[in-house]
Amino acid sequence: MPRQSLGLIAALVAIVFTVKAYFGASGPPASAMGGGGPAMLTGAPAQSYPIKALDGTLDGLDRYRGHVVFVNLWASWCAPCRSETPDLERLFESERARGLVVLGIDQGESSAAAGAFAREMHLRYPILLDEDQQYGRAYAAVGLPTSLVVDRSGHIVRGVDGQMTLADMHSAVDPVLRAH
Repeated sequence: MPRQSLGLIAALVAIVFTVKAYFGASGPPASAMGGGGPAMLTGAPAQSYPIKALDGTLDGLDRYRGHVVFVNLWASWCAPCRSETPDLERLFESERARGLVVLGIDQGESSAAAGAFAREMHLRYPILLDEDQQYGRAYAAVGLPTSLVVDRSGHIVRGVDGQMTLADMHSAVDPVLRAH
């Protein structure tokens, strides 16, 4: 077998093991349609894990039950995350009086990196530090950013992989905010 073929096989095996290690045995189930990502979780109860907030207190998604929550998984090194963050802050500011919580969950970075990003972006919504990326695995994040809309009863209404515009965000949360 040529060396190039062996190299390709080794690379494919490494990718399979990396994906398996990331999702592990508790990874997301495959959807009936064969698709993946956070969209397949629509209707499922939202998972919550106690993790630290920027101020050092323990926090988690379950604390916001009774509110509509726009969960955003991000990292400061992620260019699309940086691009959509100002719109997340605008969404939070314009809709929090209607019961919306924007919950930013940093994936795998230090408190210092996440805090510097939050200060740079002048964020006022809660930022949690998911050092072990539990939320990313639970919500089938294929990449970053990944966003979910969770209704007041704690069920996932929508999941999106990739950057969203402010208009996209409003389209996702407005119907859920109207439903009471």
